[in-house]
Amino acid sequence: MKRILILLVLLSTTFAQSQEKTFEKEVNKISREIDRITKSHKDSLKIKVKEINKKLERKELTYSEAEKLKKDAAIYHASKIEELVSAEEQKLQQLVQDKTNGKIASEDDDYDTFTIGKKTFKFKLFDDDDDDDDFFKRKRRRNKRTTTQFVFALGVNNVLVDNDFGSLNNSNYKFWQSHFYELGFTWKTRLSKEPSMAYFKYGVSFLWNNLRADNNLYHVVNGDQTNLVVNPNTLSESRLRHVQMIFPMHFELDFTKNKTYSDGEIGDRTHDDFRIGLGGFFGFKLGTRQYLEYVNPQGVRIEEVQKNDFNTNTINYGLSAFIAYEGIGLYAKYDLNPLFQNTDIRNISLGLRFDLN
Repeated sequence: MKRILILLVLLSTTFAQSQEKTFEKEVNKISREIDRITKSHKDSLKIKVKEINKKLERKELTYSEAEKLKKDAAIYHASKIEELVSAEEQKLQQLVQDKTNGKIASEDDDYDTFTIGKKTFKFKLFDDDDDDDDFFKRKRRRNKRTTTQFVFALGVNNVLVDNDFGSLNNSNYKFWQSHFYELGFTWKTRLSKEPSMAYFKYGVSFLWNNLRADNNLYHVVNGDQTNLVVNPNTLSESRLRHVQMIFPMHFELDFTKNKTYSDGEIGDRTHDDFRIGLGGFFGFKLGTRQYLEYVNPQGVRIEEVQKNDFNTNTINYGLSAFIAYEGIGLYAKYDLNPLFQNTDIRNISLGLRFDLN
């Protein structure tokens, strides 16, 4: 579980930090390379001149010989600067051509800019006749209807018997020691074309549900029944874990205030205020295991991993809801189908949910 969590977090971070190749960034690279070339050869020339002056002071060279060596060095480095900078200028010309042909994007809506040294150049590649096209491009970007989020949730797990919340008081599972973890991605689509509060949120997640039995109980399969019975050994761990792949769907109200741009256009913004989500999920179980730990009569510590379906239902579906502020919220899930076949036991989960937009 820890390895999977670390891997997904690293992948998410790498994905979030990846940057699009743009005209300005490529020009800045060329600019920095020109500065590096110029500085490198100027520094080399200074070193050579200093060495020539030392030889002149030691009378290893005459004045005319020293001046000739300085002039030769200056000509050499000037030619190298011209040669290398010319190559970079050709790259710049090709970059401008690519921008004109629409092969590379720009960070500026109205103007293209680039900097060489301390000087910044700003120009338009298109005539004013294309302003309408630029307007619609900006509109699509500002009012993007679908966004994606990385979801991580965790909390406590337990069961209800016959849909009765009062059964939690007599549960055979430890409340605070039974945990769930959820990792996944969601897509969030605005229901209207124009900015609004209403969204449909859907995605895919992997869910780890853990139930730790209390009072030295553990699960035993008896035909088509799964029962909790007392173990003859003193258990330090008795945990049933079932892993699921689920597809959550929520109707979400996002109360984030939209942004009004200088041109009067309203841009859609999300995940900056309170959010409420109501919906459900469906999916299927990927596997079930029981973990037992105890010390046998000979004093040997035993760790058992029992692989079995334990008569758990393969298909899973239920209700879920969350209330959140920005990217953090309270999360609740309740299975509508029984956890075990031929029972009225249903899983319930309460915890925290993180939506990284």
